[in-house]
Amino acid sequence: MAQRIWDISQKLHPGLPVWPGDTAFAQSETWQMSEGSPVNVSALTMSTHSGAHADAPLHYSETAADIASVDLHPYLGECLVIDARAAKKEIEVGDLPHLNSADRVLFRTFDAFPHDDWASDTTAIAPETVEWLAVQGVKLIGIDGPSIDPQDSKDMLAHKAVLKHDIRVLEGLVLDEVPEGRYELIALPLPIIGGDASPVRAILRELP
Repeated sequence: MAQRIWDISQKLHPGLPVWPGDTAFAQSETWQMSEGSPVNVSALTMSTHSGAHADAPLHYSETAADIASVDLHPYLGECLVIDARAAKKEIEVGDLPHLNSADRVLFRTFDAFPHDDWASDTTAIAPETVEWLAVQGVKLIGIDGPSIDPQDSKDMLAHKAVLKHDIRVLEGLVLDEVPEGRYELIALPLPIIGGDASPVRAILRELP
């Protein structure tokens, strides 16, 4: 029997909500079969942070690695999905269950993911929580919100904490249909040279 798969990516389309001031998603026709071309080809304009995406260390440090240079192992393997909807403005250590050797942790914070509207008042991750997760051996943190820091943050303390501990970050995941528990995560970024992030096709697969 085939293992069940949950697609936790956002669908990319014109009107996709993006960080205020960032590049809107657009798709334009280059060649079209309806106009006599033997193939359909289109061009995309988008932010590296469109939809579900992986932040590169370069996103929060000018001297850190770009997304083409990061190790891919953190984006593949067993993960723990945690329902953190009861958390307040930030996910605190007290909001976490016993991790039991989880290398990758994904947080659900939305009751229903805002596919059509930008949500500015979202739940972030406290920098102390990142520090605690690092001590537990976590090498990837994911969240359904647009950032692990509050939208109005200027000091980016959660991002600085993941940079300090070389933890990978996934943001913009869609976890509405995923029960708490353990899964196999597959969420590979594109090898964009000089890229500060990359969209990902993120999936969770039922463990055998």
